[in-house]
Amino acid sequence: MSSDALRAQIFQRLHPHAYLDRFLAEGVRPDGRESCAWRDVFVNVGSISTADGSALVRMGKTIVVCGVKAEIAEPELDSPDLGFIVPNIDLPAMCSPKFKPGPPSEEAQVLSERLNDALVRSNILPLDTLCIASGRAAWCLYIDTTCLNYDGNAFDAALVAIMAALGNTTLPQATFDLDTSTTTCSRDVHVPLSLNKIRRVVGLSFGCVGGSTPTLLADPTSFEEPLLTSTVSIVVDVEGGVVSVERGTMGENDGGQGETSASQDTGSLGECILMAKERAVVLHKLFE
Repeated sequence: MSSDALRAQIFQRLHPHAYLDRFLAEGVRPDGRESCAWRDVFVNVGSISTADGSALVRMGKTIVVCGVKAEIAEPELDSPDLGFIVPNIDLPAMCSPKFKPGPPSEEAQVLSERLNDALVRSNILPLDTLCIASGRAAWCLYIDTTCLNYDGNAFDAALVAIMAALGNTTLPQATFDLDTSTTTCSRDVHVPLSLNKIRRVVGLSFGCVGGSTPTLLADPTSFEEPLLTSTVSIVVDVEGGVVSVERGTMGENDGGQGETSASQDTGSLGECILMAKERAVVLHKLFE
């Protein structure tokens, strides 16, 4: 490493705000993107042979893998015709120095809740399509996403991985025998999920840095996330409909997750929605 590169690395660690500000003053970000440019996204489906459906997504240097595993469960008494979906995201210590070994971090729990909310709001997979026999048996889908390398914006990457994995999922044909109260699954016949594909969704996230005249950054990296003063995350469906908008404040010590608020320095919400819809068209093409 040259002496100039070493000095730049030291300056970045000691004065991250000043380091980022110097780049933004020149109209670029540390990774070479303009402020509202997005990282390239690549999707590979069927990468886990032991899962019922899977997908690997690379968003810049952020890499996540999602696997769907199906089990048969008894429906709830008050919803006998509905199955279950259980999304979860894991941010292991191996994916970034910011995460520690042990139980799921607060950030991972918040992300899991946000992913579940996106799935519920989109209704891409109606739960009644998971029913095998009313009140007797239904499918429970465990949608587990693991971050292999973390470089920011895990929500957007995970949601793409989940959508791709669900599209790749097939379940064995199941029948319920009333006489024996048992469910039989075919080894040879598998059927795809009954997805409501026009309700497929993607997440588009933004952050703001700066004081009185903040700069809007699309798809923030792990270096940029702790420096953000506020965030906006927009979930968009295939037809360009906005499914949800989440705004939040960020703090230096909150692990990158702030409490939801109508922060004034998040930038123009209308501008964010317009850019999100434009980017969503690109992401939705990845599923075709």
